[in-house]
Amino acid sequence: MRAVRSLTTLGAALAIGLAVSACSDGNSATPSEEVAGPDPLMSAVHGGGKGGDGALHPGLLHGFKRVVDLTQTLDENTPVIYLPPPFANSPGLTRDVISFFDAAGPAWAWYTLHLGEHTGTHFDAPCHWITGRDLACLEEVPPEHLIGPAVVIDVRDKVARDPDYLVTVEDAKAWERRHGRIPAGAWVILQTGWSKRYNDPAAYLNDGHTPGPSKELTEFLAFERDIRGLGVETVGTDAGQAGTFDPPFPNHNIMLGAGKYGITSLTNVDKLPPRGAVLIVAPMKVRGGTGSPVRVLALVP
Repeated sequence: MRAVRSLTTLGAALAIGLAVSACSDGNSATPSEEVAGPDPLMSAVHGGGKGGDGALHPGLLHGFKRVVDLTQTLDENTPVIYLPPPFANSPGLTRDVISFFDAAGPAWAWYTLHLGEHTGTHFDAPCHWITGRDLACLEEVPPEHLIGPAVVIDVRDKVARDPDYLVTVEDAKAWERRHGRIPAGAWVILQTGWSKRYNDPAAYLNDGHTPGPSKELTEFLAFERDIRGLGVETVGTDAGQAGTFDPPFPNHNIMLGAGKYGITSLTNVDKLPPRGAVLIVAPMKVRGGTGSPVRVLALVP
């Protein structure tokens, strides 16, 4: 992973500090608005840790120790969700060479990429679903919504016994009994361990048998906890069998209809603490876009 570049505005830095204050546990240092050095943002521009080591430049923000990349690598083998007839399906990634250090471009290489918006680790905007069709598309998502505290609910043991497991309100309340109330504006990540299957598309898609949130959990998180959005390790934010539920695909229906967001196909979730990390979610700013591949980073204290 390339060395992390600095945040470019003080407003973004303060948003991260506030997010951590909302979601820090009692066993780790809590980042505050106080930062190290006389000009930490400029220090971060001119410095950086060793490429790929995940270490933050010490001048970036006091209290964070490393960056975890939660993004799967996007390539021509990336698994894509399959919908049965008569529904249209989204294509996976293909690419055409524009030039590759040849007569068409002797000193440069670049490609034309072909893919659906909702491919690989990607972001769902509210306008992706009929219940949110009049709500925000990509260019309308407020930038402060793209940074927030991460809450990680671990249900790996239950998913190991049942690949169709639906994460419950009780799972969320059990997390709260240990770590405190889920804060408003949090990104809730369901840790299922499913990302371990990612490099085997057949096992990852599993003939439509994949875990996800129950309808009741989605309602609880959207309306009683006012979260920012839901993140999952699976190909979509709903369970694999959610097309048969009432309503169909309840997480899309309820969460996006409430103006919330989704992020899918996450990896390295096991490197995050249950609380205390801050998520940075950076989709493309495409006018009218219903989603896009996204780079998801977590700052870990």
